[in-house]
Parts: sequence; C-alpha cells; structure tokens
Amino acid sequence: MNAMTPVPSLIPENAPFSSEQRAWLNGFFAAYLGVNGESAVEASPDADEPDEDQPWHDPSLAMAERLALAKDRKPPRQLMAATAQLDCGQCGYLCQTYAEAVWSGAEADMGRCVPGGKETQRKLKELMAALESQRGETIAAPAVMPAGQLGSRDRPALATLVDAYPLNRAGSEKDVRHVVFDLSTTDLTYEAGDSLGVFARKNPQLVQSVLDRVGATGEEIVAFDGEALPLRQVLLSKVDIARPSDDCLLFLATRAFDGEEALKLQALAEGGGPLDLAEADLLDLLLAFPSVMPSLPGLLKSLDRLQPRLYSIASSSKAHPREVHLTVSAVRWDSNDRQRTGIGSCYLADFAKPGDVVPVFVQKSHGFAPPADDDLPAIMIGPGTGVAPFRAFLEEREARGAKGANWLFFGEQKRATDFLYEDQIVDWQRRGVLHRLDLAFSRDQAEKVYVQHRMRENAAELWRWLEEGAHFYVCGDAKRMAKDVEDTLLQIAVEQGGKSAEQAKDWLDALAKSGRYQRDVY
Repeated sequence: MNAMTPVPSLIPENAPFSSEQRAWLNGFFAAYLGVNGESAVEASPDADEPDEDQPWHDPSLAMAERLALAKDRKPPRQLMAATAQLDCGQCGYLCQTYAEAVWSGAEADMGRCVPGGKETQRKLKELMAALESQRGETIAAPAVMPAGQLGSRDRPALATLVDAYPLNRAGSEKDVRHVVFDLSTTDLTYEAGDSLGVFARKNPQLVQSVLDRVGATGEEIVAFDGEALPLRQVLLSKVDIARPSDDCLLFLATRAFDGEEALKLQALAEGGGPLDLAEADLLDLLLAFPSVMPSLPGLLKSLDRLQPRLYSIASSSKAHPREVHLTVSAVRWDSNDRQRTGIGSCYLADFAKPGDVVPVFVQKSHGFAPPADDDLPAIMIGPGTGVAPFRAFLEEREARGAKGANWLFFGEQKRATDFLYEDQIVDWQRRGVLHRLDLAFSRDQAEKVYVQHRMRENAAELWRWLEEGAHFYVCGDAKRMAKDVEDTLLQIAVEQGGKSAEQAKDWLDALAKSGRYQRDVY
C-alpha cells in the first residue's frame, strides 16, 4: 500500500491561526502543492504519532475491515478509516488531513469524499455523533481559506478542449477516449504522474428533466454561494444531482404532501427505504415521489457541491508542450428505464465539444512518478485506462533519454478492438524504449487471462528486475486488480525470494517506504 509521507510545515507558527487551523492549512496546501516534508506539522492532540502504522489506509479493504483496524485509535484516525483511502485529492485534502479537519471542526462538509460516496458521508456523521464526547470544549471554527492562485482547485484555469477521440476499434464493448486539452492560454504546468482535475457539467437532458419536474424554466436567478446565477447553470455545474445527499432526502421528505412518501424518503436518508431507490439520482426521487414539491432555495441548499473529477495524466509535457492528455472511459448504464451517464467521463465524451473552454487544475502526485534515476528499471502494471500514466512515463523517459529498462503489463478484453495506444506502444517496443511488453486480453480465449497471470508466468524475471532496483507501479481498479497484483507480488517474493509470508509483507512495506512501490488506484 502507499506509504504515508510526513506533512510539511508551510504555515508559520506566528500566523493568526489556531493549531488545528494551522494543521488543516498545512495539510491542504501539502495536498494541493504535492509537497513532502521531513518533519510533521504540529498535530492535533488527538492524532497519533507521525510515523504511526496505518493498516486501514488500503483501498482494497472494505469499510468494516478498515474501521475494525482503527477502532482502538484516536478519533481522527477512526474518521480517516471511513474515507476511501485513495488520497485522490478530489476533496481538496488527503484522507488523513480531511479526517483531521472534520474532527477539529475546520471542515464542516462531510460529503466531500467522491469515491467514498454516501457510505463515507454517513459513516463520518455516525462516528462524529458517537465520538462527540471526546472532542473537548475547544472546537475550531471553519477555516477561512485565502483565495488560491489561478489554476488551483479553488480558482481553476480555463483550458480548451481539442479532441476526445475513441481509442477502441469498431465492435468493442467499451468506449475509451483520448482527450486532449490545449493549455497555451493558461500557466498550468505538470509532471508525469500528476492528475488533472476537471470541473464537469452534467447531462443537459437530465437537468432539463429536473427543471420540468419542478416547474422551472432554468432562467430563474437564484442565490448560490454569494452569487446570483441562473438556475440551469447551478444544476449543470454547481450541485450534485446524480447523488443526492441525505440532507436532500430529508428536505424532500419535509416537502412531501403524502405521509407515506415522506416516511419512505426519511428511511432512504437513514440507509433503508425502497431498494430500487438506494442509488437514485434527484430525478428518480422526484418522479418516484410525486407529492414532493420542493422550494428552489431549499433544494439547492440541501444538495452537496459538485466535486471535480480527477484523471491520471496520459502525457509528458516534454513530448507535448502546452497540451495535456487523458485516457477516459465513458461510463453509461441503464437503470429504471433510463440511460445513466458518468458525470465527468460522458461530459468529455458526449457533451463537451472541441473548442469548448473547460475549468481544470493540476493535482500534484505524491511520489507517483518515473524513477528519478534514469538508469533504474521500471515495471508498470496498467490494464485498461490504467495505462494512462504509463504512456506519460514512457514519453517522459524517452524524452529524458533514460537508459533504465521499461516493462509494461497491459490488459483488456480483446486485442482486435481494445489494445489502447497499440501503434505507439508497439513502436516503443520496436525502437527499444519499451524493453518488455506482456499482454493479457481476457476474452481472446476460453479461460480469462489477466495481468496478474502474466506476472506469475514471468515470476523469475520479475524478481530479478526487482532485485536489480526496479521501481514497481500499479494503476487501475483498487478493489480487484490492484489487490490481485499485490497478492501476486507477495507470492513471487515467497516463491522466488525464499521469504516467509510475513517476510514478504515486510519486504513489500519496505519497498513502498523507499518509493519503489507506487500505486495510482481508484
């Protein structure tokens, strides 16, 4: 798992903030700037030691497992265990600093964890209520953040969409796009391994359907975060109507004229209610409960803010000056007789057009980068869209003239239709930029083959590379693929390295702490 780095002290001790606010600000700016430090910031008295073991900080574990591992720790760590453990930065924090800010009172919004969703939001509220007696008398006031620089999460830059063309060939069951943004009118810079935050707009048809249901035109001017904005704009880009908050469910319950509908909405807010509405969006709820007549100010206030979507950058700025590339899989599915669309992915694939201006920012990585030593080898495990950062790594290493060998494991469904970036990857192999390439196309044969199977087939060679100092990278699905890859790596350490299971775990932990085992998982 990713090793936690100490958070640097960026806010002076004599700055006009409490210790909790200073810790929050240090964590926020460390996450935004991607800065590491040798000494931890002044921690909350409720926090554990800076070099503590955090076994719950593993996205492959289920919520219940993470909470069990943290149950005897101090309250901020129990809250941390409820977050998604990805350190993705979509919330504006790391998992640890977000939990600490919520506990101290510096952050009041418990719905900022995008990958954690309602599960995290509900658990944070439950834990805060259960642990309230341990907070003491001093609760920090919500920190007033200074305006960030242009190009930051709080003040995104405006990039121009150049293209979003398909990478799959005809006949594929998937729709993966290569997305190109022009940065020439911005001051944004990035490094291989960073991510791009995209402020997406929702499906305009969904927004129109919501407007129709509440009897609005969309041109109504509403107050939102101190601004006067058209209602349509707020629904398109400011609030989350795809995943209504529990506060929204409770608000709708108060606006239901039918008592039975009100009770069902209250049950949904508590994690119960009709099963077919457990993952309902706002339109689902408004259609399922026709007696609900929400007021616009109350509805907007009850909805969570729409968080940016983060994507691993798939390009090197050395190879593509003033451009940034992404590899995005368009998410579409059918439910309740409607087609649903992923907010960020389908915005880029379907709704945004070349020439559109899109608010973006760069999320600096936390150690996920090509080896600093160009002579060291790199092993990259990137099935599906997980290949994105490794395209950036290979472009970067080629541009730097790195001598270290590169080994890529890539997998998808079918080679004929789903070999993403095939021409470029094959050309790298032909020219010796890519020294080894192992492919796993799961549906090209009767028995499914995945990247971890290719790892086992090449166990002896993999172990030799690692013994020679190779860096090992994984990008992709956290729950299944990344866990299977890690289990396979531990098995190789046992079989090829002659280690016990416990020694293999210690070896992998040491590899992570040295920066040679890095994961970009989601």
